[in-house]
Amino acid sequence: MTKTRIPIANYFKPRTFLMLVLGFSSGLPFLLIFGTLSAWLREAHVSRTEIGLMSYVGLAYTIKFLWAPLIDQVKLPVLGNALGKRRAWMLVAQIAIAGSLVAISFCDPTKALSPIAIGAVVLAFAAATQDISIDAWRIEAAPQAEQGMMAAAYQLGYRFAIIASGAGALYVAQYVSWHAAYLAMAALMLLGVGAVLLAPKVEVPTEPAPGEEAIAEKLNVGGAIGRAFKWLFHAIVAPFIDFFARHGWTALLILALIGAYRVPDFVMGVMANPLYIDLGFSLAAIATVVKLFGVWMTIAGAIVGGLAVARFGIVHTLFIGAAASITGNLIFAWLATQGSSVTALTIAISAENFAGGFAGTALIAYMSSLTSHAFTATQYALFSSAYALPGKLLGGLSGAMVDWFAAHPAIAQIIVGAAANAKTAGYVPFFICTAAMGIPAILLIFFVLRREGEVPRGDRTGAAA
Repeated sequence: MTKTRIPIANYFKPRTFLMLVLGFSSGLPFLLIFGTLSAWLREAHVSRTEIGLMSYVGLAYTIKFLWAPLIDQVKLPVLGNALGKRRAWMLVAQIAIAGSLVAISFCDPTKALSPIAIGAVVLAFAAATQDISIDAWRIEAAPQAEQGMMAAAYQLGYRFAIIASGAGALYVAQYVSWHAAYLAMAALMLLGVGAVLLAPKVEVPTEPAPGEEAIAEKLNVGGAIGRAFKWLFHAIVAPFIDFFARHGWTALLILALIGAYRVPDFVMGVMANPLYIDLGFSLAAIATVVKLFGVWMTIAGAIVGGLAVARFGIVHTLFIGAAASITGNLIFAWLATQGSSVTALTIAISAENFAGGFAGTALIAYMSSLTSHAFTATQYALFSSAYALPGKLLGGLSGAMVDWFAAHPAIAQIIVGAAANAKTAGYVPFFICTAAMGIPAILLIFFVLRREGEVPRGDRTGAAA
């Protein structure tokens, strides 16, 4: 395999910097729908049951593939001609995000929860729409060789947004008010608007979808009905036909790989915070090591992952990322035996977060490489939903797994002997199990590599200059 050397200077290209800002814009709404909003509601004495029900608005991220075909195929009037299809949708979504944040800022959860719930639903759907259009622009605006860099820049911006909408919003709420916090977050969306206006316009020529003309002729439909049928076929059916036509039955292996790749991280992540508490770490230590230092380790992993994609290729970097994730889970099993050692926590967070950032960049670059320019938004939305759903479903069982292992302490004693702590014994075999969940992904990477080889790293048609 010929190896490509992409200089680190590529991270400082204008296009890559714009991707960083768009990643920030993409990540900003996330915690404002989930963690930050739940903190506000709990402080207002909203019941845990109602807060739990509010979390369902986040399902918009999981089901975004349902309206991705609309964004893929519909060019907005006026704005679409001026900015191009992708940037027009980005701008509309960002305006909706900023507007919903302003609306939420004027709500009072102590008086009525319904206005906040409505605002959160609008915010979630607008945020998911922005993600669809940003992902499509990222894939279409850069050559294949730079997709690792673009993915890393996206993750870097996303993590900065998590800091701003998490710690930043909480600080503003603490020292000013929740009203000011959400208004400040709405103002930060102007960064995304600026990036959209400065981003290069990308137009990809449309081609007939595989089988589109043949099916239309066979059904012999014309006029408005025929045009409607062709549009629906192109928007909904053709993305699947295109994907399977290019990959054959290997497409099933690819989908299984995408679904399995981040399962260890999703499942172990649910039990990470309970582990810190059960080990006896203070909230200050968790905030410092996990929430601040850990974010920077994730950023470092994302940057190195982008360089690795350029140097070793996407599939080989996927393999390294999967192995690193397994190692990170095993280190958490070791952490569960160390008590409230800040040094041990720092080591574990360093390994796991670096591995997560590295693997995340590799997976984003891989999913980007699988899309066809005719169906970029639809196919990538499907892939991103496929990668998140299995881990989230299994993650719901993580607490039951820890409790079961805790009820059978002999398992942990066999593994670590006298070092097993009664309070944290259930975590040791649990994290070993989550590490083992990474083995199917490694096997699938091996099979896909054998059948399809490394992803080509040539230029993509339609990439912006």
